[in-house]
Parts: sequence; C-alpha cells; structure tokens
Amino acid sequence: MYLVLIAWFYVALMMAVAEATSQVGSLLGAVITFLLYGALPMAVLGYIMGTPARKRRRQAQEAAEQEQAATSSARAPDAGSEAASHAITPVRKEP
Repeated sequence: MYLVLIAWFYVALMMAVAEATSQVGSLLGAVITFLLYGALPMAVLGYIMGTPARKRRRQAQEAAEQEQAATSSARAPDAGSEAASHAITPVRKEP
C-alpha cells in the first residue's frame, strides 16, 4: 500500500519540480501541480486503501467491548466492590 503512495508522491514531486524550473513555469504552478496531481489523489487513495485495516480495527474493538460486557455482567452487581445499581427503591405512583 505504502509503495504506491511513495511512488505517486515521487512522480508528483518531479512534476512540480519540472514546473518550477521551466522557463514558462512558476512556483505557484508547481504548488498547484503538486496539490492537484499529488496530495489530493494520494489522500483519496490512502483512505480507500486503508479501509480494510479500519474495518478490522473496528471489529476487534467491538469484539473486545462485547467480551468486556460479558465478563462484567457475569459478576454480581453487589459483590462488595461495586455499588448497587439502584440505591433507592423507586416509588410506584397509584393511578
């Protein structure tokens, strides 16, 4: 994944250098060339190529949260280390 981004960065950088050193080119043109041909496409490509890793990370986090919820629900809520879930008994209103 990173090899493609590095190669794209190199090509975009060389295009910007060629634009800046050309007799009819300018530094503004070089910056615009680098941003539009380099940075913007690299950002989009990096985001798309990173999608599977983000999905795996999110699934691992959800699995860890489910495991933590399962282990915490197995313990009694009033085992001495935790407060009771309802300290005050709710009063029922009569109709």
